[in-house]
Amino acid sequence: MQVVIVDDDSSTLFITSAVIRRIDDADPVGFSNPGEALDWLERNTPDLILIDQVMPDLDGMGMLKRIRGQRHLADVPVVMITADTSVKLRVAALESGCTDFLTKPIVVPELLARAQNLLRLRLGQRMMTDHTAMLRSRVEEATAQLRQQAQELVARLARAAEFRDPETGMHIERMASYTRLIAARLGLDPEECDRLAQAAPMHDIGKIGIPDAILLKAGKLSPSELQVMRQHTVIGHAVLRGSDHPLIHLAAEIALGHHEKFDGSGYPNGVRGTDIPLSCRIVSVADVFDALTTARPYKRPWTLEEARSFIAQHSGTHFDPACVDALFQSWDDVIAVHRAHPDPDDVEVV
Repeated sequence: MQVVIVDDDSSTLFITSAVIRRIDDADPVGFSNPGEALDWLERNTPDLILIDQVMPDLDGMGMLKRIRGQRHLADVPVVMITADTSVKLRVAALESGCTDFLTKPIVVPELLARAQNLLRLRLGQRMMTDHTAMLRSRVEEATAQLRQQAQELVARLARAAEFRDPETGMHIERMASYTRLIAARLGLDPEECDRLAQAAPMHDIGKIGIPDAILLKAGKLSPSELQVMRQHTVIGHAVLRGSDHPLIHLAAEIALGHHEKFDGSGYPNGVRGTDIPLSCRIVSVADVFDALTTARPYKRPWTLEEARSFIAQHSGTHFDPACVDALFQSWDDVIAVHRAHPDPDDVEVV
């Protein structure tokens, strides 16, 4: 443990250093010039600092204030050595961050006892800091593991829905990417954008509860079949709701509300405008845009420009205009995503 000693009196500096060497694992670092000591302290963090009060150029009080002004030295104990026993000086020193005092002339047993006690306290402080850092690291590791597990759960559930709906293909990959682009353009922070992109693939998880005769029907659904199909929003929300994990909670919100429309004509609850959660408004644009550009047994894939025209036409009715603008402002990236994640046997249509 390093003990810095600052005293312009060479004999006192020599004696103090010799006393410190008598303490196990203690190494004195002596300075007769306060400026040189401060230069060293800017680059190092000792375990104890002993400073003389009366020194030329910079006295002990001035040096104490400089020491406490450096963050890495804020908790290092500082002992002031002085012949001045006035209450005024001691109060001022304590208010400036002084830890303890030694009175000149130095009594060797007292110096030894005080230094040993302060070094023991410093060692305990360092051990506590190390332990806290270790606990923080473990908490961060556990949190990261839980986050990873939640992300894996979301991905696997999304994949389960894909098995029920073989037309999905790369739809969830593309719409998740479009979701991220829109969210970023709206100014959401990177963590929120990531969470939205991870939760978006869960939007149709409720389809696992839709009968195959309806889910896999090639033709147009009848009104009664359409009513059953629309229940996938409620089913998805029921599957995911009640979780305390932010990602699962967000996925539940999206599953319920991604078919709501900005003018209130959507389902299942007919919510309108900004009463629809932003996550759902973002995913709605991303989902419909990609669905339009994807081939289905009952339709050809629309070109990107055709899909863009449709989205623009329904801005303010079906879609939140801000989300539409965000998609269009990222148009080069939208094209890149479309090309990077083609469905099997796709012919590129732009």
